[in-house]
Amino acid sequence: MQKEDTIIVGGGPCGMACAIELQEYGINPLIIEKENIVNTIYNFPTHQTFFSSSEKLEVGGVPFITEKQKPVRNQALAYYREVSNRKNLRLSTFEKVVKIKPSDKNMIWVKTENEKGINQTYLAANVIIATGYYDQPNKMNIPGEELPKVMHYFKEAHPYYNKNTVVIGGKNSAVDTTLELHKAGANITVLYRGDQYSRSIKPWILPEFDSLVRKEIVQMEFNAHVQQITTDKVIYTAGNETKEIENDFVFAMTGYKPDHQFLTEAGVEIDETTGRPYFEETMETNVSGIYVAGVVAAGYNNNEIFIENGRYHSGIIAKAITSKG
Repeated sequence: MQKEDTIIVGGGPCGMACAIELQEYGINPLIIEKENIVNTIYNFPTHQTFFSSSEKLEVGGVPFITEKQKPVRNQALAYYREVSNRKNLRLSTFEKVVKIKPSDKNMIWVKTENEKGINQTYLAANVIIATGYYDQPNKMNIPGEELPKVMHYFKEAHPYYNKNTVVIGGKNSAVDTTLELHKAGANITVLYRGDQYSRSIKPWILPEFDSLVRKEIVQMEFNAHVQQITTDKVIYTAGNETKEIENDFVFAMTGYKPDHQFLTEAGVEIDETTGRPYFEETMETNVSGIYVAGVVAAGYNNNEIFIENGRYHSGIIAKAITSKG
């Protein structure tokens, strides 16, 4: 069994920020990440532009310099790799945490499994959960959702050239997906259960999207509730009418939620309504020694915490851990 002072679960920007902050206090934590560092950013669409400016994505005092104010995905990936190298972070990647539980003498037991199926156990005084929210799509729970043509993530538009696509959703991920599909020459229908554009849509992409809708280049239906997906159709209701669309591919951009499994198994209290874990001002949960950092602390409201504000959890947590002696 490997003993550690602090283990950080999740190698995203907030997890990295926590590690760097702890280094300043003389603690060299181990980051355990089930994929590779900043995996959520890696899974962004290929040409994704960030909402935040580059300086608001900085961690560890390492400058993030780009030619434009808002960086793109590949620039962010390169930046965080450079941060890891400069700060000499201790990383164990492609290792998945499968269980966390309090142990004796105020220690926490962590069990993992790597990509080869080999298990490892750790004993740590502190565990910081910084796992983000991108792993679990919000499912619609309708017939046909598990068909191969239905995707909850969007990566690249080229394969859908000249194909009939349906985008389900009306927030940023749905709008971004629609714009990329349009550039690649796809035929697009957007189905959104809301009655108007979401207020959360990034202001610099809404005009282009709205123009496509007004010109009927993109077909959009508000108040649309998808009922079923078949191999060649999407069936939905709008008002009192049931409608069908023939299509080839479906992008269900219905949002994501954090995975609370090992939090609840460890005894961390989770609000059933908000999905928010219980934590003090120090970011420590109701289980002594277990902390939350980044967007996982926001529960189901992933519009509340981003990289630009979640990174500041690192200082709060580092002070709390070191003050315990």
